[in-house]
Parts: sequence; structure tokens; C-alpha cells
Amino acid sequence: MSPFGRSSFSFLAAAAAAVLLIFLSPALASESDHKYKHDDPVTLWVNKVGPYNNPQETYNYYILPFCHPSGNAAHRWGGLGEVLGGNELIDSLIDIKFQKPVDKTTICELELDEGKVKQFKHAIENNYWFEFFVDDLPLWGFVGELHSERNGDNKHVLYTHKSLIVMYNNDQIIQVNLTQQNPKQLEVGRTLDLTYSVKWVHTNISFARRFDVYLDYPFFEHQIHWFSIFNSFMMVIFLTGLVSMILMRTLRNDYAKYAREDDDLETLERDVSEESGWKLVHGDVFRTPRGLALLSAVVGTGAQLALLVLLVILFAIVGMLYIGRGAIVTTFIVCYAFTSFISGYVSGGMYSRHGGKSWIKSMILTASLFPFLCFGIGFILNTVAIFYGSLAAIPFGTMVVVFVIWAFISFPLALLGTVIGRNWSGAPNNPCRVKTIPRPIPEKKWYLTPSIVSLMGGLLPFGSIFIEMYFVFTSFWNYKVYYVYGFMLLVFVILTIVTAQLVT
Repeated sequence: MSPFGRSSFSFLAAAAAAVLLIFLSPALASESDHKYKHDDPVTLWVNKVGPYNNPQETYNYYILPFCHPSGNAAHRWGGLGEVLGGNELIDSLIDIKFQKPVDKTTICELELDEGKVKQFKHAIENNYWFEFFVDDLPLWGFVGELHSERNGDNKHVLYTHKSLIVMYNNDQIIQVNLTQQNPKQLEVGRTLDLTYSVKWVHTNISFARRFDVYLDYPFFEHQIHWFSIFNSFMMVIFLTGLVSMILMRTLRNDYAKYAREDDDLETLERDVSEESGWKLVHGDVFRTPRGLALLSAVVGTGAQLALLVLLVILFAIVGMLYIGRGAIVTTFIVCYAFTSFISGYVSGGMYSRHGGKSWIKSMILTASLFPFLCFGIGFILNTVAIFYGSLAAIPFGTMVVVFVIWAFISFPLALLGTVIGRNWSGAPNNPCRVKTIPRPIPEKKWYLTPSIVSLMGGLLPFGSIFIEMYFVFTSFWNYKVYYVYGFMLLVFVILTIVTAQLVT
């Protein structure tokens, strides 16, 4: 191996080790055991608020004039995926201790002025909800409620008491339930007492099953889920039969011609030289396409994304990533970085087989096409989020971390894959000779143009995953937890087969 190869592999190994330490360090922390002793402090983390009908519009909890903690409240950063997911956990500094009941206790006295009343009324009219965390268990509730009076006026009430019922098993917290009580009408000049209480209840539920309460089993056991899988499976069988029939009808005469034994060699050579049907263009199929660098980059990126989705689904099945905040996003970014080698390998091999010469352009395009496209879209969305002060806005430090991962892991692996793909799979292996003079292509009808064919060709793959995507988006927009990644894996395999058969 050359010195350049040894230094490249050493650099990649060091970078990989550093990234693994960054992402695994929170998981190896002492707080991950979730075990408490009697009277140990239990932190109530406040996270975000936002309108219920738009989960992406979230703000810091204290953007509303709730009781601010006195002193310096701790902030908790749980990882890259959590920040990208718009989470900002702040210690509420509410006094909660393990297995110690708390009677109704005042958090603070809230004096309502015109500005605070206006903020609360806006939040109540837009169905603002909030999110808390206790021992990594999420709690949700609404800020207040809107009552319609008989005279047509609206009465805005704010919930002033939060009752926590904590279920524990030995030294671990299993479930936390939040109940809001004591609604008070919002009036300028009024002083409200914001209170809380804590009740501890023993349970026999094991720690391993404490997240089951958040999973909506009846929703994902609906018959339409199984029907969609069966429908997609029948689509695969239909396409397999259709493609096989087309190929057999197209090639049957050729097979029969080559199988005849009574013809002499001269007759066979004359028949073979008479081109007809699909063989008329066999000398132009493997001609170097226009925009070879871009096509190679797109094909390489597609191969990487296919492997990336498969890996994320498998990790989600094995590791139950739906439990952790931002775990799916973190896994996606890390897997994308380390699968960049695949995009470079596929792109480099394809570019070399077609005689490409601009290698630097091809490598850079392959390594940066998808990331820069995501960056462009994210920049626009992030600008809007910053303008509105939303938690969805990505901090500058997180942008730097993502850029470092791309620059020191993804980009070098893509370049390495391009070099290896060029040397190992870059030799032309066309099954026939490419003609020197291109064959003129006759004018096609409008429904056979590439744009129409591309749109029509995407209908069947979309139909095979439509129902599963419906469940994914329904669980997302309805604040449910998507956890049936086994169904997603099966649908992904069906999508791959359908797409391959359409291309064939």
C-alpha cells in the first residue's frame, strides 16, 4: 500500500473514533441508569410550546410568561439529533424528590398585566400545548382552554395547578402522569397562584416496558395496514409476471433461432446479422450519455441513500430508536457519513466505464450533491425559523458540527470510494460494441417523452408505499410514536423490487 493510502486510512480511522466518542458519550454517562435513592432530586425539564395543529412551530417554554426559575437554570443537550429536532430542555427548578409526596405547593405568584394576558390569550386561542420531561419520559398538556359564553363572548382560562402522579418500581421511575386543574380566568391586574403537587405510586411494571404507554397499538394493528402489505405484494407478483412475459415474447424468437440445430453456420450468421426490433438500438445503448458527471453523481447518491435507509430501518428495529429524543436523526447523519464510500464507489466506477476524464469534478459533485441540496433547503427553512424565533432554528454550533462531520468523514470517504471504484470497477464491460455513428432517433409521441414516462413510472412505486407513508405522517402529525419498523422494512423491500422491475 502506498504512503498516501496508509495516511488516508489512519486519518479516517481517527476521525471515525472521534465521532463515535462524541455520539456515544451521552449514552455512557452515569445518568443513563435511571436509578434513584430515597429523597434523591428528580428534575422536571421544560422543553417547548407551540400550536397543536402545527408540530413544527415550536418555541421555548418560557416564551410565554410562566414562572421563570430563580437563579441559573441548567440546560440539557442530549445530542446532535435532539438539537436538530428542536428540543431545548431547561431545568424548571421545581422541588421534586424520589418517593417524597408533595402537597399543593406554590411555584410562584403570577401578576397579570396587559401584555401577559395578551400572550396567554393568543396561546389559548391557537391551542398551544407544552412538553415536559421527567427521567426522559415526556409529558404533554395544554396551556389553557377557551370557553364560549351564551352572549357570544369567549372566556380564556389558564390552568394554574399541575398534578404529577409518578409510578415507580423499586428504585426506577416507570410512568409519569400530568393532570392540570384549577382553571382561572385571565383578567388584567389579577394575581394567580401557580401550584403543583406530586404523588408517588408503586407499580409492578418493569423498566423495560415503561415506554409502552406511549405506543398506540390499536392504531397500527388496523386491518388496512395488513391490506396495504398484501396489495403491494400482489403488485410485485403482477409486475414480475408482466416483465417476464415481455422478456420472453421479445427474446423467444432469438432463443428459438439459436437453438435450431439443422441450420448450417452460414444461415445462422445471416439471421444474426439481420437486426430487428429491440436489436436495432443495441449499438447505441451503452453510448456515453450527456452530463456523465451529474448522472454518475446521481446514481452514486441513489445507491448510498438506498443503503442508508436500509441501515436506519434495521438499527431502528434492533435498537428501538423511537424511545430516544433525536435518536433517528443522529443515526441518519452518522450512517450517511459512513456510507459515503458507497456513493463514491458506484459513481467512480460508472464514470470510468464510460470514459470520463474530469475526475475532480465528478468526485466533488458526488460528495456534495445531496448535502448541498439539503443545506440549500435547510438554509431557507432555518431563516424563516430564526425570524419567528422558533426552536426549529438550527444553532450555529450545530451547523459547524454537521459541517465537520461532512468535511472530515463523508467527503474523504466519498473521494476514497471514487478512487477505488475507478480502479476496481472502472473497466468497460459492455456486452456489445458501441457503434461509431449514433443511430437517428425518430420523433416520439408526447406520452413517450422522458418527462411523461418519468412521472408515469413513479406511480407504481408510490402506490406500493403510499399506505405506509400515510401511517408515518399520520403518526407524526397526530403526535403518535411510529414504532412498526418491521412493516417499513417489508415495504422498503417491495419498493426496491418494484423500482427494479420498472427500470427493467
